[in-house]
This record gives sequence, C-alpha cells and structure tokens, in this order.
Amino acid sequence: MADHGVGISRPKPAPKIETRNVCKIYDTVSGPTTVVDDFSLDVADGEFVCIVGPSGCGKSTYLRMLAGLDTHSSGSIYIRPGDDPTKPLNSVVFQEYAVFPWKTVIENVAFGLQMRGVGKAERLQVADHWLERVGLRKFAHYYPSEISGGMKQRVSIIRALANDPEVLLMDEPLGALDAQTRIVLQAELLRIWQETRKTVVFITHSLDEAILLGDRVVLMAAHPGRLLASFPIDIARPRTVETMNTPQFAELRGAIWSQLSREVTRAMEMQA
Repeated sequence: MADHGVGISRPKPAPKIETRNVCKIYDTVSGPTTVVDDFSLDVADGEFVCIVGPSGCGKSTYLRMLAGLDTHSSGSIYIRPGDDPTKPLNSVVFQEYAVFPWKTVIENVAFGLQMRGVGKAERLQVADHWLERVGLRKFAHYYPSEISGGMKQRVSIIRALANDPEVLLMDEPLGALDAQTRIVLQAELLRIWQETRKTVVFITHSLDEAILLGDRVVLMAAHPGRLLASFPIDIARPRTVETMNTPQFAELRGAIWSQLSREVTRAMEMQA
C-alpha cells in the first residue's frame, strides 16, 4: 500500500538563526545598564523578519550582535552555515551610506568579493549583473559624490547581496531617504527578495514598511529590549506598495500598533 504520509510527523527544519536568552549589559558612568534582556528569537531559512520597537529598545544592538560587531553578555546566538563554506555568514547594510568615496560604484559593489579573493574579471561581472538589476549600470564608473543618496543606498544593498551571504542584516537601510525614494527602494527590495529568498533580519521604525516587507513582524519592548510579540504577516506575495491600501494591511497595522503604541509611550515616559 502506498504511503501518503498520513499521520507521519516530519521534523521541523532547524532555524537559520537561533537566539537564546541573550542579554547585553553596558558599563556606564551610572553603573551597569541592561540594553537587551532575555531575548530569544528563531528565524527560518529564507524568512524575512522585521523588528520594530520604540527608540532605544535595543533593536540595533541586537543586529550588531548578530553581525558579530558586538558581543553579548550572556545567552547564545548561532547562525547555521550553509553548504558552501566560501559564502560569508552575513552581510550588513546600515542606515548611513556606507560606500567608499574613493572607489567607483562598480568597485564598491565588488568590494566584498574582492575581500573573498574572487578574481577581478569575475567580481566585476557579478557587480555589473547587480547594477543592471537595480538600474545603475550606466553609473558604474561614477564616484559616490556624483550620485544621489538613493543611488548610494542601492549600491550599499547590492554590495551586500553581491557577496552572496547566508544572512542579510539590515539596520534601517531606508531610514535616511526621502519618502518617494524610500517607496521606490521598498519595491526593489520586495522584487530582489522574491528572486533570491535570502534570510533577512530587517530593523525599521516604520510599521508600514515592516508589514509590507516581512513574513513576520517582531515587536520589542521598551528599554530594556525584550521580545514582546511576534505577528505573522499572512498577506500573499508578491506584494507591491499598493498592498498598503488593502483592508488586510490596515487590520494588521492596527493590531500591531495597539501594542507598539503602549511601548512608545512607556519609552517616552522613561526618558522624561
């Protein structure tokens, strides 16, 4: 008799990112200060997770610990490597335009590959491919001072993607852009993620942006940062900016904001 799998319990795939009971304590002039407290989070392979929370709740601190740019005081963080040992575990995109002013656009995009020892011809071919995908090929030999802020951030994003990391870590990458450019880059991010299915952890202050981009929105509590709630975003993909005008989007926004607003208020009261 054929086995159709009825009643068979299949093991759940191991998460790409495992964060267990992480705390981060800084020594300050006022004594030890806990920034992140008992924070646990699993992120599946290929999942796009957006983290929101009030200012000062430790979102960026957590991302820096994920990236290995800061250490955690206790707990554990593990990014499960893939099958290709030559791939970097992660690449980071920050809010600031982190491009090298003395390198051309194409040289900036190829920089991570250069650091990995990829030959010049191959890395420039890869960089050219990504520049074409985001409409910047004709600016390949410009310097950062000769292009706009939105273009610089596109360069930062595709430089991270060109390096083909296991995990893409993004700390408010669109936060410094004007509203129109931000919408354009949100659409580009949606398209690129749909094609690459990278594991993404994305920090943002914009609730609309988090719902539009993410498979899940994680809400952090006000200082110290703790996991307060996790909201699955069951809006069908592919999504566009028009998705934000749907009743389902508005319902999700209201549900998340009802909790987030309390934390924002609490954060403001602590700072008063």
